[in-house]
Amino acid sequence: MTITERVETPDVTPDQRGRRPRLIGINGPSLERIALPMTFLFVIVLFSVLRPQTFPTSANVSSILSSQAVLVVLTLGILGPLIVGDLDISAAAVAGLSAMLVVILTANHHMNFVLAVVISLGCACLIGLVNGILAAVMGLDTLIVTLGTGSLATGITAWISNNNTITGLAPTLVKIVVTDQLWGVSVEFYYGLALCLIVFYLLRYTPLGRRMLIVGQAREVARLSGINVNRVRIGSLVFCSAMAGLAGILYAGTSGAASATGGAELLLPAYAAAFLGATTITPGRFNAFGALIAVYFLATGITGLQLLGAQNYVQQIFYGVALLLAVTVSSVIRRTPKPAGP
Repeated sequence: MTITERVETPDVTPDQRGRRPRLIGINGPSLERIALPMTFLFVIVLFSVLRPQTFPTSANVSSILSSQAVLVVLTLGILGPLIVGDLDISAAAVAGLSAMLVVILTANHHMNFVLAVVISLGCACLIGLVNGILAAVMGLDTLIVTLGTGSLATGITAWISNNNTITGLAPTLVKIVVTDQLWGVSVEFYYGLALCLIVFYLLRYTPLGRRMLIVGQAREVARLSGINVNRVRIGSLVFCSAMAGLAGILYAGTSGAASATGGAELLLPAYAAAFLGATTITPGRFNAFGALIAVYFLATGITGLQLLGAQNYVQQIFYGVALLLAVTVSSVIRRTPKPAGP
């Protein structure tokens, strides 16, 4: 989460005067950028050798790609608050509430699924707006605020479902999420990929993305530069909740149902992927493609271990270790001074 800086040497020799200053963290390949993709490739080769009959199959690849779309969307959502220096831990609960709302509205109240989706997204955005107002305008700590709104969302989900799993989601929604396939992979994978491209563009090539980086790096500097810091922070929290709402809709479409505690299991892997993604592509900065690679790296590792006979609890251990390592590595990368080169 570093801002690109121009680095010039104090003593410039005559043969260096015509050169452009180097942009640190943007240009040129480095080991940091490719470490995670190379490790990912190694993991794929390793499990393919260990389980040649089950791991490197089209069915397994399709399953991994399709099953992680919900996590991809949720991880992309939490990047917003992380970039501006906030922490939203209500995202998973918002996803669960969104999933429950769309199922109840279509199954129990026979509402048109498009209208149900709009209402679910509207409720998710409202939670994000409340988070933003309490955190940015009133100055409350985002961790405490989102802990409270997340608990509230979980309680509402259990209340409206009477602590039951609700089934009967509109078949149309199930079809456009998981049943329809392209090149043997459910279309939900392509939804996540499209959102990744959009988020990448917004963060990398728009003034909004640059303002978010500046706010995350130094809020007082951003304020003195004329940036409306509160607006940027509120917008990032609303964005996070909106993406969580989309993740919840995909979650419901994937399973065709929603449970009272659905979505809670996504919080840890989402943050593990976000921080792990900050160690690659643009090391030290939360970024969309890094998060995408991290999600599928974690999913591939867990799938391989399970095919080797590991128990289900290995998933939580794997995510926990990945999060701790990712936070440590990304922190070291951010603090390590980059040498100025010609």
